[in-house]
Amino acid sequence: MNMAADKRLQELLDLVISQGGSDLHIASGASPMVRVSGALIPLTNYPAFAPEDTEAMLQSIVPPDRWDSFKKNQAIDLSYAHGAEARFRVNGYTVQGAVSLALRLIPHATRTFAELNLPSILEVFTQHKQGFFLVVGPVGQGKSTTLATMIERINESRAEHILTIEDPVEYIFTPKQSLIHQREVYIDVPDFHSALQNSFREDVDVIMVGEMRDYETISSAVTAAETGHLVFSTLHTNNAAQTIDRIIDMFPAEQQGQVRVQLSGSLTGIFSQRLIPRISGGLIPAIELLVNNNAVSTLIRDARTHELNSVIQTSSQEGMIDMDRSLAELVRRGEVTVEHAYEHAMDPKTFESYL
Repeated sequence: MNMAADKRLQELLDLVISQGGSDLHIASGASPMVRVSGALIPLTNYPAFAPEDTEAMLQSIVPPDRWDSFKKNQAIDLSYAHGAEARFRVNGYTVQGAVSLALRLIPHATRTFAELNLPSILEVFTQHKQGFFLVVGPVGQGKSTTLATMIERINESRAEHILTIEDPVEYIFTPKQSLIHQREVYIDVPDFHSALQNSFREDVDVIMVGEMRDYETISSAVTAAETGHLVFSTLHTNNAAQTIDRIIDMFPAEQQGQVRVQLSGSLTGIFSQRLIPRISGGLIPAIELLVNNNAVSTLIRDARTHELNSVIQTSSQEGMIDMDRSLAELVRRGEVTVEHAYEHAMDPKTFESYL
């Protein structure tokens, strides 16, 4: 191991934690950069790294048996424990032939819904015995953190067998009331789909799938939710309507009708979030929540997903939350600026009408 490279990387990780950063970017030919409250800040007191520096840094944290795989595929995902302080989700990749690293901070402790400024209704979705709950949004919007908080609520409140399938494992859970097994893709299991298939024979109650990337995984997740499991997962979609369409579109045309029926019955809700810069510093989530009721179920089954947005807008009494209303509320409370809220509005006209 290159001790100098390892020491420099440890220094930078300490810096991310001390500055309250969320991400660290290391690339050759440039100073490292830290993301704090959504903004990237160059660490100009560090000189630009040479290609051999960045490669040595990545090699210092990649298990030796996975280094050949990185050299062959030019990309790797892994989690890395940084002392007792924190863990990082690491992506190593190449740019113009040189190694770059993107590291995302994963705090050791999960936080409560209140601490994350999330609505208390999310608690309800942790109390179901079966069903399918999705947390959606673009990359870096806090989906993993929200899911971890939901899993921790189950862990604290009842005795269940919880299985997480992740690539890589992020938050580490300590079993409390529940038995928890965390399986990492490539280390414990070849892929998400295989782990889901195996779970049917492992007497599992709750399953958290880190990400649904392909048809096989989604198909297995929907089946698990139908057969008495409580399933949580994420998708990189913008809102509830787009999420339903994305799931359906992953299936062959002749299966899509059947999947609509399955989803209309097994889905419990879809939660979408965006982290907005807060006037007082840090980030605060703006949110959309679809709750599956008879009206929603019918729209999914009848391929009328384009009507879901209006159901969300008119069903706040059932706990549904409209993203544009959520953004307007943050502006009214003085949490975020109109400009920042406007950037994330689903429909600018609707958003303006709520102000």
